Amino acid sequence: MGAPKLIGLIADEDPYFRTAVSAILMRQLGFADVLEAGALDEALEHLSDNPHISIVLLDISMPGMRAPSNVRAIRECFPQVRVTVNSKSSARRDILLALEAGVHGYMLKTFSFADLISAVKTVLDGGIYVPNVLADISSEPSEGLTLTQRDAVPSEPAPEAASPLTPRQQEVLDLLTQGKTNKEIALSLGVGEGTVKIHMAAIFRYFGVNNRAAAAVAGARPYRSRKLTLLSA
Repeated sequence: MGAPKLIGLIADEDPYFRTAVSAILMRQLGFADVLEAGALDEALEHLSDNPHISIVLLDISMPGMRAPSNVRAIRECFPQVRVTVNSKSSARRDILLALEAGVHGYMLKTFSFADLISAVKTVLDGGIYVPNVLADISSEPSEGLTLTQRDAVPSEPAPEAASPLTPRQQEVLDLLTQGKTNKEIALSLGVGEGTVKIHMAAIFRYFGVNNRAAAAVAGARPYRSRKLTLLSA
């Protein structure tokens, strides 16, 4: 019996980058299939629907990523998947932040063809890949910020990313406080239940709770940067 076929997922808002990396994975590393997503919800749908995905390459600045809590939620919900992030940032703080969130690799978008192949191989072989730039002691220091504080001030996301909860997660939370089940939330938002589950995991992390009831109670109270939305029942 041969080795299992490799299936990858590239989640990046740049379609040209997705196409290029997909070609590299399939032609150079023998992937049988590479799925693509341009935003977080689409990536979560693929992960929920395809249990055989071996590795995911996430653009940490794409729509919906926002905070490390989203990466941690993906790691928790899909423990069998090797999770890596792609970034334009080579800042020491950003690399350490991603590693603390549980990623298996941090890849720079400036990587050469050979560097990308080496990084993916390392991760698939069970290693943790970090770029050589992390060894540069002149990089910005990471001391003085806790992971919780960093969640609130990521260096790369878009300007509207002041809150660790994404707009989609705020919608999920509002529906949760209305007493909706995961299935009802999925139907209301037009997404899969698996996607709702991952957003729920990120919400639990944000409030420091471990069940729906506690999250609903916390979500019913005013909290930092909340944007109240009106959703139909």
